[in-house]
Amino acid sequence: MRIKYLLILLTLCIAMPQAAEARKKAKKEVAIQLYSVRDLLKDNAQLEPVLKQLADMGYTGVEAASYNDGRFYGKTPEEFRQLVEKYGLTVLSSHTTRGLSEQELASGDFTEAMKWWDQCIAAHKAAGMEYIVTPWMDVPKTVKDLQTYCDYFNEVGRRCKAAGLKYGYHNHAHEFQKVEGKEVMYDYMLQHTDPECVFFQMDVYWVVRGQNSPVDYFSRYPGRFTMLHIKDHLEIGQSGMVGFDAIFKNAGLAGTRHLVAEIERYSCPVLESVKQSLDYLLKAPFVRKSYAK
Repeated sequence: MRIKYLLILLTLCIAMPQAAEARKKAKKEVAIQLYSVRDLLKDNAQLEPVLKQLADMGYTGVEAASYNDGRFYGKTPEEFRQLVEKYGLTVLSSHTTRGLSEQELASGDFTEAMKWWDQCIAAHKAAGMEYIVTPWMDVPKTVKDLQTYCDYFNEVGRRCKAAGLKYGYHNHAHEFQKVEGKEVMYDYMLQHTDPECVFFQMDVYWVVRGQNSPVDYFSRYPGRFTMLHIKDHLEIGQSGMVGFDAIFKNAGLAGTRHLVAEIERYSCPVLESVKQSLDYLLKAPFVRKSYAK
């Protein structure tokens, strides 16, 4: 019996370093949009245990989705940064925006809006953010209004750049509609925003749902898609509809430097869902360890 236990112990001693090494080799830079775990963050007190669980799964960074009045999930920028970094995660980015009022849209005067943005940028800088991303805008009624928004985003981007941050726009499916029956909203935005000031965070799932090809957009607008939102109908990789292999193989053409997983709908409990999604990306041979270099 003693020999049997010694053999078991020896096997474990050999297997454990191998398993640790396998995990180390499998680690890839994948952030998670915290909207994915929104049901667990209704109480801000749960932020810390959730961050720990995400880090334990293998996520390497976070994208916030709860900026409000200078705070993130009820915490000051400094508190939020400290809490995220406590578990070895990177404070990568944040989804937040301020839409234009009808008066601002008509006049093209962004003075009041920029007061809000200056405070917002300062808070994100203090939180250690690298990127601020506008997550949504409605389809403008006219091409003139769409151009006004492009001018607005350019100005926000210039202010972010001056502060050492980068500013981008995240799509859904409605951006592939035509404004006034003339201009595809997404293409117009890509063509009329300054690449030096505005990048695009392509949500690959919503591009597909909008009946378009992410890779086609990479080819038409190379280098514009600094970040990719990796999403699927449910858990990442399960629907077979998105074509992740082609997307990742062309990420260099896209100009991609960061991957952000977002899981909006689940077929299982939330934490299991986000873990399954990450495991798919970790195991996929076509996903590189890092896109930042």
